[in-house]
Formats: sequence, structure tokens, C-alpha cells
Amino acid sequence: MNVLLVYPQYPDTFWSFKHAIRFISKKSVYPPLGLLTIAAMLPREWKLKLIDLNVQSLRDRHIEWADLVCISAMAVQTRSAREVIRRTSAAGKRMVAGGPLFTESHEEFPQVDHFILNEAETTLPPFLNDLRQGHPLRIYAEKDFPDLSLTPSPRWDLVNMKKYVSMNLQYSRGCPFNCEFCSVTALFGHRVRTKTAAQVVMELDALYLQGWRGGVFFVDDNFIGNRGALKKRVLPAIIQWNEAHRNPFSFNTEASLNLADDPELMAMMVRAGFDQVFVGIETPEKSCLEACGKTQNACRDLTASVKRIQSSGLEVMGGFIVGFDNDPPSIFHRQIEFIQKSGIITAMVGLLNAPRNTRLYQRLKKENRIIKGFTGDNTDFSINFQPKMDMGDLLRGYRRIVESIYACKPYTQRVMAFLRQKSLHLKALRRAGKPPLRGGMQLRFCHIKAAIRAFFVLGIRDSGRKYYWKLCIWSLFRCPRLFPQAITFAIYGFHFRRVFHAR
Repeated sequence: MNVLLVYPQYPDTFWSFKHAIRFISKKSVYPPLGLLTIAAMLPREWKLKLIDLNVQSLRDRHIEWADLVCISAMAVQTRSAREVIRRTSAAGKRMVAGGPLFTESHEEFPQVDHFILNEAETTLPPFLNDLRQGHPLRIYAEKDFPDLSLTPSPRWDLVNMKKYVSMNLQYSRGCPFNCEFCSVTALFGHRVRTKTAAQVVMELDALYLQGWRGGVFFVDDNFIGNRGALKKRVLPAIIQWNEAHRNPFSFNTEASLNLADDPELMAMMVRAGFDQVFVGIETPEKSCLEACGKTQNACRDLTASVKRIQSSGLEVMGGFIVGFDNDPPSIFHRQIEFIQKSGIITAMVGLLNAPRNTRLYQRLKKENRIIKGFTGDNTDFSINFQPKMDMGDLLRGYRRIVESIYACKPYTQRVMAFLRQKSLHLKALRRAGKPPLRGGMQLRFCHIKAAIRAFFVLGIRDSGRKYYWKLCIWSLFRCPRLFPQAITFAIYGFHFRRVFHAR
């Protein structure tokens, strides 16, 4: 069979980094890991073609070539997914859909022929068997969570790596926590299932042999959900592999804030090559954390926890939410104050929304407060339920937060504070005879091009050029080794301002 794998386009969002990646002539941040993994589960004799709409166009000839069109998507990609489905249906081609969007709302897509819901390790094989016998069902769903030892390495040969900023890898699924607004446990459960260290090493080998050198994102929703396996087996294997290959990769991931309580784990992550971690902080309002079930954050000093992680050598990227039922009128000022004080450069602040299958959605539905569908883009100034706070006050307060934290002056102050802290960390490593890792962040031609473009765009044309030059001069004199990172953060700031300015 000729099988066309299609990944829909993302809109311009906070995490698209659309306005930043243009500086390095890239098309998208990450390739579609889910579809590449699905591709590895399909019969080897099938001919496969991947079209990622974030890096190339879907042509009529692609659809005409296919016997089967497979699509995977998240809620934020709904509009693009609907267009792909329309074109495929108009061409009379059989279509298969899976992924979070369809697992949560497959009934909204009547034109799709077959749905492979939940996790493909358990639902794809029965479909393939039925297809082979000529009588496939429309829906394949399974409530059991599969063992990840069944998961093959992704088919990296199907993508043009030069189009992407970073590659990605999944080590675990599931999260031990029970946050009311989060769909992770509805999709993957509370029991944290992991791949073996051998599987992780195999995937690193595959990326390396494919020629990749640079960043690798562990897409786990909570990388440290099973700390025992991570510290005993997986991180030691990554450390050994990265050192044996002269550190060709740098890593980043997502984790819960209790990472701050484990200095040994943080040190191992840094030694393995991790330099960034996204943490869901959500809010400094303790009553909101308790009400939404984020108990792991409720009884701790949030600022001190962030500082401990950043002092270990990991940059904290933070997720924040406004729109909780318990939010006081002062929450907008408190969010701004916390972000500035904690020194989190990349602070993704979004309006609370209720994805389907979450405890939040079920509660709000019982209260008759759901007012529309969920867009999946928590930076688009939309909310799918009636908040307790006046809607106008909430939207104005939210706009005040994002305009404040990404204004040139406070943003530059946070960058300088982080670089100052990182410089001290690097000096401490050198004094202890532990030089920082090399390899994954080596200077490349695309970085030189980015610096030249930044000179013209940020240093001459942009209204915030004064702060760009202030950051450049400061970093050259105070921490010259981190000057490239200062330029990178300046470019990130440009993207964030453009995203929210367009809303």
C-alpha cells in the first residue's frame, strides 16, 4: 500500500516560535514524533510518505498517490486537520485518524473512515489485521495502557531534519499527579510507564546515525514521574552514551516542580546534557493550587524552588494560568511580580480552559458553565467556560500580564538575571574541575546568520533596539561565554512580543 502520513499545521502560538525560527532559517521546532512512531508500526513492505504541513505543502498529487491517508493531531491543529480531511474525502481516499484530538472528540469528524484511538501500541495492530482481512471497523479503542517496551524507534528516515530546530524522543507516559485541568492522566493514566534504558539509547543511536547534532526534546509530560528508574538506569545510560559520543546532543524536557527537592537528580540531568526544563507552576495563589488538585505546588516556596533548579544549571521555563475560580482581583499583579522575581525568562501565561475528559470539564459541565469548544491554544484570548471573575476583567488582566512580562525592559532584566546566575554556576563548575559539556550547542553557520539578522531586525528596526544593545553590551563585558545565549533570548523575546501583539 501507498500510505500518506499527514501532520496538520500549527497556528501562530507561543510554542510555535514562528517569529524566532525564521532567524535560523528553520520551518518548525519539532518533527511529528507520534506519526513517525506510527510509521515504524506499519508493515515494512508498505510505501510511506510523510507530509508535515508545518514545513511543506500538501499537494493534490500526494493525495492521489495514496491508498490510505493517516492523520494525527492535537486540538490546536483542528482547523488545519479539518481541511486535510475535507481534501482527502473529496478525493475519495480512505482515511485513518488518531492522536489526542480524535481520541477526545472523534464524533465531530464524520468524514473519517477509521479511528485509531488511545495508544496505538494496542489499537493499531487489530486495525491492521482487520484491514488485511478486508473488514476493518470504524473505531478502535482500548482502555488498557500498553507497556512501552512495545514501542518501536521512530522512522527518522521519513523527515528532512534540516527543516527543524530540534528532534524529539519519548521516554515515559503518564503522571502520578491529579491536576483538575490537565488531560494527561485522562489520556495516559496515573501510573508512569517507561521505556527501558536500552530503548532510549537505541533512539539516541538512531538520531546520531541519521546525522543529527543539536537539541533533543524529551516530550514526556513529567520526565521525573518515575525517579527511581530515571536515576538508577536511564540517566546513567544517557550520561554514558553522550560522553562516549562527545556530547552531540543537548536535552530539554518537562517536569514537576518537586524536581527542586532532589539535588542528586538535578545534577545527573545536567551531567547528562539537560539544560532546560519546563515546569507547570500555574499560580502563586495557594487556594487555587489546592482547589485544582496541584498539591505538589501548594505547600512550597515557589520562588525558592525555581531558584534551586536554576542554580543547578537548568533553565526553568514556566507555565502559568489565570482564570481559576479562586483567583482574587490581585492575581494579575501577583503573576507579574512572581515571574519577574523568579527570573523565569520563558513564561507561558495562558487563560484556563477545560479540555474534554478532564475533571475540570466534567465539573463545569455539571455546573452548566461550558460555553464552547476548546481551541487548544491557551494564548488566543479565548476561554471555553464561564469564569467566576467577570469575563471582561479577566481578559483585560490577562492582557496586562503578557504585555508587562514581555515588554522589553522587564524581559531584558530577567535575561540578565538568568545569565548572571548561569555565569556563576559555570565558574563554580570550573573551580571544581568539572568543565561544562560541549557538543550539542556548537556554533553553526545558522547561528551566525541568526546573529546577523538579529543585528538588523532587533538592533536597527525593532522599537526595543535600545534594550537589545544594552543586553549585547552587558553580556559581552559581564559573561562573554554566554553572549550567543543572550542573542537567542533576545530573539525569543521578539517572538513573544509578536505573538501577543497580533492577538
